[in-house]
Amino acid sequence: MPKINIHWFRRDLRLNDNAALYHALKNDKPVLCLFIFDKTILDKLENKFDKRVDFIHQTIIQLKKELKEKGSSLLIKCNTTEEAWKEILQEFDIAEVFTNHDYEPAAILRDKQVETILNANNIRLHSYKDQVIFEKKEVVKDDGNPYTVFTPYSKKWKAKLTSIYTKSYPTEEYFHNLYKTTPHKNIDLTDLGFEKTDIIIPSKNITKGLIQNYAETRDIPSIAGTSRLGIHLRFGTISIREKVAKALTLSETFLNELIWREFYMQIIYHFPHVVENSFREKYDALKWLNNEEQFARWCEGQTGYPIVDAGMRELNETGYMHNRVRMIVASFLTKHLLIDWRWGEWYFAQKLLDYELASNNGGWQWAAGCGTDAAPYFRIFNPYLQTQKFDKDYIYIKKWVPEYLSSEYPKPIVDHDFARKRCLEVYKKALGDI
Repeated sequence: MPKINIHWFRRDLRLNDNAALYHALKNDKPVLCLFIFDKTILDKLENKFDKRVDFIHQTIIQLKKELKEKGSSLLIKCNTTEEAWKEILQEFDIAEVFTNHDYEPAAILRDKQVETILNANNIRLHSYKDQVIFEKKEVVKDDGNPYTVFTPYSKKWKAKLTSIYTKSYPTEEYFHNLYKTTPHKNIDLTDLGFEKTDIIIPSKNITKGLIQNYAETRDIPSIAGTSRLGIHLRFGTISIREKVAKALTLSETFLNELIWREFYMQIIYHFPHVVENSFREKYDALKWLNNEEQFARWCEGQTGYPIVDAGMRELNETGYMHNRVRMIVASFLTKHLLIDWRWGEWYFAQKLLDYELASNNGGWQWAAGCGTDAAPYFRIFNPYLQTQKFDKDYIYIKKWVPEYLSSEYPKPIVDHDFARKRCLEVYKKALGDI
């Protein structure tokens, strides 16, 4: 058996412009590609028709097909990460392992555990930056501390950017170094304990016109004015370098959305406490009402506020929710109903196809007023005004809440003026007059 290197796919599910794969292929050993369906994660998913698992499975099968065309294959494992690596070490003579960085606390812990196993077998783990342009401490204040406000972070981010950071990794020049092997065994969805879904996968390609008009169209939920690239960025089926390069020439607004993603990633890296607690720790003193019946009505899209219900029903049916509407429904849950932002964050985590811990956490804390760069707690979205501004002809609402003008539609779960006043009182009591 020849000595080989392994490229371990995680959040970089593509062969082109892949940093770790490029470095693996340039090394002097043949490269076998690997993907692990981590049972630690899968076992926590109660819905066995999870569209994200279906998406990953479809992507993995496509990767395996592309590798087969190049005379190689994809090794697929389904186990806990540690146990999978123990199996792999028994099956192959491995020189080195190559992978790309992950920044979430649980992923950092996982990688340390794997590195310990590999080091015990005299195997080195190499990890590279791939899913972001700038990471960790690459964009910090002049004193070395991390930014906690977006605008100065984005200015430093843009000032630091040069063409070298958007240059692609030419993996295709080294595909001949892939390990030549017969196809490895497939793993079906049913082998993972999941079933086929009706997922409609958004295109990886967005038109030049959409990006150019992004500033004008992105807030209107009734039109296709957003990129829908979230799921592809989340799982690395597209290159962030390619998208930033396009945004630079076409739309600063679109570029800023990509920078927001990196801002939240560096927040979760520098301040891992945000996973469980408020970024602004004094907000943990808030006395949430946490009414379970009202939470259930919010989840089901039965609050009596059409724009809120439209968003929740879109999420429940499709796994997607328009970005503007995400802010409206999050504000409504935390400010109108005084339900803990963690409840909403958890629900989004179960449903969103493009769920990404850093961005989801950051968005929810922003809505609740307890996060970085957050709106003041006394800024409370008025769902009626939001509807007038962004869905004044009720096109989006009519699509998802067709009964909103009929007797079948529920009365508002809470009066807006009452809820606003109550929210201000509760926040002020917990935080003082700030």
